[in-house]
Amino acid sequence: MTDTHPAPTTVRRIDVPESGELAQLAAVFEDLQYVLRCCEHLVTALGGPESGPVRVDADPALVEALWTGALIGYVRCFSGRTKTLTTDDLTSLELDGDVSGFHDMVFKLRDHYASRHVNPRESYSIGVAQSNDGTPRGVPSSPPRARSSTRRRSGCSAGSPTACPAWWTPG
Repeated sequence: MTDTHPAPTTVRRIDVPESGELAQLAAVFEDLQYVLRCCEHLVTALGGPESGPVRVDADPALVEALWTGALIGYVRCFSGRTKTLTTDDLTSLELDGDVSGFHDMVFKLRDHYASRHVNPRESYSIGVAQSNDGTPRGVPSSPPRARSSTRRRSGCSAGSPTACPAWWTPG
């Protein structure tokens, strides 16, 4: 069956309370779709094969951008201004596990990555790299996300600073 009606040539905005509610639902739907796409890309970037035709490098900038985008998009769905989604909506889903705890953790992570008050990019440390005779050899800075698990895997610790990358300052 073919459509015999021509395509509309004019679209008009309607300004009634119901259209505002529909617009808020559409915005939340789009945000959740964005979060889903970010998470799908994260799974590919972090869990992709080490080699082969579909190999994806886990570029730290890409991973952080996707993660931050997912966090911001998710939290935006629960905006206090629109009250489109609430924590009561999560409870009504009756999902297994600590859904409220996970939800709260996402909010805290969003604050960590995107808050203007708590920014991980503002927590660099500066040190001085020395040779065995004490001569200064460089001024390394530690990036804000030097995780202790990474330091342990590499053998890097305050007791064994020679095993540490040049940017790490024992602390």
